Amino acid sequence: MLRTTALAASIGLLGTMAHADTLTFYTAGPGGLADALAEAFEAETGITVNVFQASTGQVMARLEAEEANPQADVVVSASWGSAEEMHARGLLMEYTSAHAETVPDFLKHSHYAAQGVSALAMVWNSQSDVPRPEEWSDLTDEVYRDLVTMPDPSQSGAAFDLVAGLEAAMGDDAWDLLAALADNDMIVPGPNAAALNPVLQGAKAVVFGAVDYISYGQAASGESIEVISPASGTVIAPRPMMILESTANADSARAFVDFVLSDAGQALVAQTYLMPARTDVEGLRPGINDLTIIDVDADAATARRDEIIARFNETVINR
Repeated sequence: MLRTTALAASIGLLGTMAHADTLTFYTAGPGGLADALAEAFEAETGITVNVFQASTGQVMARLEAEEANPQADVVVSASWGSAEEMHARGLLMEYTSAHAETVPDFLKHSHYAAQGVSALAMVWNSQSDVPRPEEWSDLTDEVYRDLVTMPDPSQSGAAFDLVAGLEAAMGDDAWDLLAALADNDMIVPGPNAAALNPVLQGAKAVVFGAVDYISYGQAASGESIEVISPASGTVIAPRPMMILESTANADSARAFVDFVLSDAGQALVAQTYLMPARTDVEGLRPGINDLTIIDVDADAATARRDEIIARFNETVINR
């Protein structure tokens, strides 16, 4: 849904509203975070922010549809690969915020920097009758038969990153693990929410590869679930923030990026249970330094996306 912080704009008005005191922000979310950042930035600067919040696929599709008449000034994606692809196409403006000094090098680039970071984890319903798992491979045990769900990598970029990461860390043993999970009647019902909901409802016991910040938030709101990051390693999902080269509001766009990476902006990021991109801003959950992170060549994984999805379907879904 497209909205302004004044709740007064419509899609058709964007072209006429674009001026130095108006910024257009496309983001993959979380939705509440997008509004909070926009409202706080507007209060601090007086610059109105138009927000379009959707999935990464929808944001990218909108950018492509508007390629002849770009509307967005600043974009946040849930996929690091999308920033790499847009940079390679010359669509991004070079800018490094002064507030990015404490953003780790692997979370920033000359043309983009992470807004925040999530990770992939197991989410266990602590009211279920099965033991708390410690490792990915625990879920192949008979005690978890027909009680595990997983997001579909073809519908969840984060789940795809996990499969690619496990393959990078384990080689063919990763595919043996996925085959064993399928043999244990793991289901793959759809995107992240479709995998998590049966666990929240108690119909299933564990998610293999849930986006962690969503579950941290639900646990904090009283759901009987626990987020478990295996000691053997997991993958992270940085959310790149970038200014489009086509922006007519470069000063406002740079000011917005500065705000998101400021103490106040990163505090709002932390409140959603994402990890702040800055290591000197405290989060509400374990941070990057608390996790064992699998190093993944994102370019190579993206280039092999169709191959990896096809092998996953063959190994897990259509076996």
